[in-house]
Amino acid sequence: MAEEFCWDREADVVVLGSGGAAMTAAITAYDFGAKDVVILEKTGMVGGTTAMSGGMLWVPGNPYQIEAGIEDSDEDVVTYLDTLCPGALDPDTLMAFMEQGPEMIRYFADRTPVRFHVFADFPDYQSYVPGAKPDGGRSLDNEAFSFERLGKWAGRVNPSKMAYPLRGSLMEAITGSLDEAALAEREAHDYRGLGQALAGSLFMAVLDRDIPVEFEKRARKLIKDGGRVIGVVAEDANGRDYRVRARRGVVIATGGFEWNEVLVKTFLRGPLTGPVSVPENEGDGLLMAIEAGAQLGNMQHAYWMQSALEFKPQHREAKPNYMLGSDERARPGAILVNRAGKRFVNEAANYNALGKTLHAFDAGTHAYANLPYWLIIDQRYRSKYQTFNTPPGGPVPSYMMQADTLEELAQIAGIDPAGLAATVERFNGMVRKGHDDDFNRGDATYDNFYMWGDTDFEAPYRTLGAIDQGPYFAVKMEAGALGTAGGPKTNADAQVIDWSGNPIPGLYAAGNAMAAVLGEAYGGAGGTLGPGMTFGFIAGKHLGAYIPNH
Repeated sequence: MAEEFCWDREADVVVLGSGGAAMTAAITAYDFGAKDVVILEKTGMVGGTTAMSGGMLWVPGNPYQIEAGIEDSDEDVVTYLDTLCPGALDPDTLMAFMEQGPEMIRYFADRTPVRFHVFADFPDYQSYVPGAKPDGGRSLDNEAFSFERLGKWAGRVNPSKMAYPLRGSLMEAITGSLDEAALAEREAHDYRGLGQALAGSLFMAVLDRDIPVEFEKRARKLIKDGGRVIGVVAEDANGRDYRVRARRGVVIATGGFEWNEVLVKTFLRGPLTGPVSVPENEGDGLLMAIEAGAQLGNMQHAYWMQSALEFKPQHREAKPNYMLGSDERARPGAILVNRAGKRFVNEAANYNALGKTLHAFDAGTHAYANLPYWLIIDQRYRSKYQTFNTPPGGPVPSYMMQADTLEELAQIAGIDPAGLAATVERFNGMVRKGHDDDFNRGDATYDNFYMWGDTDFEAPYRTLGAIDQGPYFAVKMEAGALGTAGGPKTNADAQVIDWSGNPIPGLYAAGNAMAAVLGEAYGGAGGTLGPGMTFGFIAGKHLGAYIPNH
């Protein structure tokens, strides 16, 4: 079939997608021996959701953690993850992540412009679980990267969705450690941090190796010959087929399926109403893998994130824009309530764990008890803190409801007025007492993390603050996600396996397009990018070392 098929292009390795996992796979495949590598990108931009994110990587036992004197052990890591995802982890892929993750970090620090540092005080998200690192070390932050180095390609990187300043690292943004002179210098040379730094520096490594990126090439179908994947058919901007032969293999790194309504309703454990990833994540890789006979795994799970709708586009084919809601709910003077006006969760818990509470089902009403839900704040909060993309004291945005009393606000929003008033009264009483008796907000190390630098509230309960200064405000929140966590299952070499557990020759997967190595567990900051880039690294090494026999 390979000889009969009319190819538009041939390469050793074809990588589908251009996010962190995809670029990692392309760079590594090239460096380890596959000198003809091509990236097929669905859009006109690179970086995927990686570029829009905080850009951190969760990699236990990473070299920066060791250099900082933060001890770790395989036993602790396994204990921690198994507690979060009991009995559901594959030992082979988990061990590959634990062994290859630190190697990937070392390799990219030595061979590419990517630069990391340990965020020593950033705790694991479930810091109270056995095996966790409450004092941090497993999460890596990115050094700021100058987009001047990308030259004409700087405009090809997806923009950020984070509310933090983009001129420094996440640590610099949270702690405010950059003075005005340093910020001015960074701005003058277009330094960017967070996911921008990671995507930009990875893209620089791609350009340094002259790895071509074929823009506006949407992969649609894998081509097989005798059970082996030998190429891919993509669709160009004009809807025409673009056929690329892959002499060694194809890497699916196209992101998740969170923007595909049919796939979301088919597979996920509950509603997903506000994804915050790039809207091109429509499950293209998943559909191709299914057709190729891939075994699927972890399909019910996503990387949950609270979000809020900023606006709906006028054009019917355009996608709505949802804002990240990770910080707002955790600050003093903010609570989340359901339609009964009741709190239902520790608002300062990590976003992935909090997202699962939105799928609590009430058999009596035959509805999700905590959907819809709202963020409730007061004027003191609005005057002090940025709320999504609105600066402190800024004009009331269109997505925010306002009223002079809590009862009026509840009526506007569709919340039970008496329930909301009673909840706020009880919450304020617990704040004055100094402890959240209902959900223990503030007890865990992570709960207080985002309040660094806020001297008005003392640890350990600096996430607590009264809601008592009108007017009052409400924002309708969404069951959002950073991406989905299910897809084709792989072995320890990142090869996609079939339903008999055998590798499908020539087919690999990495990132959110593959069944998550950590299952439903989300270890800490960078819980998607760490495993995603590690398996991009594994796929690239395997493809680089592979010598085809036909």
